[in-house]
Amino acid sequence: MAFQTALTIREVIENIHRKKYILPAIQREFVWDTDQIERLFDSLMQGYPVGSFLFWYVNKEKSKEFQFYEFIREYHERDNRHNPNASISGEEDIIAILDGQQRLTSMYIGLKGSYAYKLPRMRRENPLAYPKQQLYVDLLAPSEEFDTVYDFRFLTEESAAADNTNNLAYWYKVSDILDIRDQYEVNQYLIENGLGSIEKEKALFANQTLFKLYKAINETPSINYYLEKEQKLDKVLNIFIRVNSGGTALSYSDLLLSIATAQWKNKDARKEITEFVDEINQIGDGFNFNKDFVLKSCLVLCDFSDIAFKVDNFDSETMQKIELKWDNVKKAIRLAVSLVSNFGYNQETLTSNNAIIPIAYYLLKIGLPHNYVQSSSYNSDRQRIHKWLILALLKRVFSGQPDNVLRPLRKIILTNHAEFPLNAIIDEFKGSNKSFSFNDDEISNLLTYQYGQKHTFSVLALLYPTLDFRNKFHLDHIFAKSLFTKKKLSNNGVPDYKQDIFISECNSIVNLQLLEGIPNQQKSNLMFDEWIVKTYLDQNKRTDYMDKHYIPKASLKLLDFDTFIEKRSDIIFNKLKSILSV
Repeated sequence: MAFQTALTIREVIENIHRKKYILPAIQREFVWDTDQIERLFDSLMQGYPVGSFLFWYVNKEKSKEFQFYEFIREYHERDNRHNPNASISGEEDIIAILDGQQRLTSMYIGLKGSYAYKLPRMRRENPLAYPKQQLYVDLLAPSEEFDTVYDFRFLTEESAAADNTNNLAYWYKVSDILDIRDQYEVNQYLIENGLGSIEKEKALFANQTLFKLYKAINETPSINYYLEKEQKLDKVLNIFIRVNSGGTALSYSDLLLSIATAQWKNKDARKEITEFVDEINQIGDGFNFNKDFVLKSCLVLCDFSDIAFKVDNFDSETMQKIELKWDNVKKAIRLAVSLVSNFGYNQETLTSNNAIIPIAYYLLKIGLPHNYVQSSSYNSDRQRIHKWLILALLKRVFSGQPDNVLRPLRKIILTNHAEFPLNAIIDEFKGSNKSFSFNDDEISNLLTYQYGQKHTFSVLALLYPTLDFRNKFHLDHIFAKSLFTKKKLSNNGVPDYKQDIFISECNSIVNLQLLEGIPNQQKSNLMFDEWIVKTYLDQNKRTDYMDKHYIPKASLKLLDFDTFIEKRSDIIFNKLKSILSV
């Protein structure tokens, strides 16, 4: 490995643009945000070193043996996060980047592309939430940040033009510096755009900034790199892992995905896994799975004895076994996620993604029945899985060291899958620190969950086993939340010494219920005792509603809310105790 003559940024960007520089499949995807890119350009302007780079020279005879990707140019946080496949003809030698991809991609986006990220307080599905932004630098004033000198920002063309028109700044599009081929053109630009006739201090700063940008990109040989010519993948992979131990640390999933991509024979592991993550995250109301989850699932579902994320465990034989079983692994995970979505869970309420893995393993062992989620013949089996899932989430059994739970769960399911082995699992873990059983104190603690907390849904799901979560449902306050202000409580005769207690219990799980259908807006404007009589004129229907929602046979006036909470707490505690007495 030899140290080479340094290159200018222009030279490197042009090589990336001509696809002379590409990325090996063992590289992770681009992960830098706009702030990191802006600070990188500030460092370049100040002449700071930006680290060395490691390039891999691949002979044309070897280039067809590996998978390569192009650099991403127009980054979009939702729609374009994945590097496109590189088309390798095998007729030319190529240069692949082993170390420095994040920095080089940042330079490429800043000088040739754009970056679209979601604006705050806008919905993910709204296309206007992701405006196309390019990198600009203000030529009139330095940065106001304490640790940067030049004000680089990603802006839309419209916002940059508006600031320029209103003399709030003079935003210069950084990519335009590539159109300047000689230093005299810098002065020419300043004169033609009126930046030579403004007040002296600003004119001098504009002149200095644009000259420095021109030199940093076009003249300064700041890309110092080593060139590796080794053609053996094993050695290159070892070099890659070593040099990527710093910076934004590689996770085990990054390493395993890198190895899988390099060693799978018939499939592109990165494309398969990243696209599958995107797919399952769109199921139902949406989830938040990642590569770690999918790769951990592969280890468990492929029956490897060691399911830890250790590079030493992933030799060629192991990765080829995962590739061979990949289609069924995908089907099992997809079916498990669909099932859990039908239980009413989503990214907000599924408090451990690892809880999906034993379900997927069970579905794999029973042959992946395509109608499992809907067919009435699997109804009792689904109920057992549903109960197990709730117990696992409420007991937080996957916190700490999840492998210590996944291994025995897999063993139990492997030997007991005529039906989902709920009782066998409970018996196996009884008395351990990962027990699925609840004592009275733990049941009491379940009643302390509040509206908006992630575990609240799981508790309520235990109380509403007949609710069809495939349909629309909502979490509802029994006594409307809008009533719990000191002014409204006073107007309804609640004494001052009770008001803080009432307000603190308003969002408690003992004032919550699950309702099927769309929220009843009328209810929020009425007292509960008035609403229930008006809504259920028939006494039998009113009694059915109260029984279904654990409403005590007591005063339902707001003035007696404390008594209502006390009595409903007792009812729910006893119900949970009967459900959880296993």
